[in-house]
Amino acid sequence: MCRQLGKTRSDVLSLVEEHQVRFIDLQFTDVLGVLKSVSLPVSQIEQALDGKIMFEGSSIEGFTRIQESDMYLRPDYDTFSVLPWLTKDGTVARLICDVYTPQGMPFAGCPRSVLKKVAAGAQQQGFELLAGPEQEFFLLETDAKGRPVLAQHDAGGYFDLAPIVSVKPAVPSSSSPLMR
Repeated sequence: MCRQLGKTRSDVLSLVEEHQVRFIDLQFTDVLGVLKSVSLPVSQIEQALDGKIMFEGSSIEGFTRIQESDMYLRPDYDTFSVLPWLTKDGTVARLICDVYTPQGMPFAGCPRSVLKKVAAGAQQQGFELLAGPEQEFFLLETDAKGRPVLAQHDAGGYFDLAPIVSVKPAVPSSSSPLMR
């Protein structure tokens, strides 16, 4: 499914109704990049879309002191997505949010706000930000019962010339074209 850019508040509300969403996860990251979430019943969607959902910033690693801890989540409508799994309580959707202070200013410790500021500065200097995900995975050994074990599959590192991998020989089955 292609993501429609330029979603409006009305678009989000229509999608919530169309997909019978029961809960909304307002997601943001802390200064270390760890994903955080505030889950709300869909009855609070309008308040959430208006950026009126608060959370205790002093509870998040690297955010603020207790005296200045009230933070607001402002969702980016373009990030609305129905999560592809169902919970026992129904459909869940998410919105990725920017963190704002009670004074209506982007919070200086919000990684999204920092990235937007740096990207805007770079653009003013004639640069264009291009980014993409990097997919990584691990191959795990299994024990006698087929359960994964936390043993490394290889001893190699980045930029090693020769493979330093524990390779198991592949034995073709008798029905393989290699055995005919």
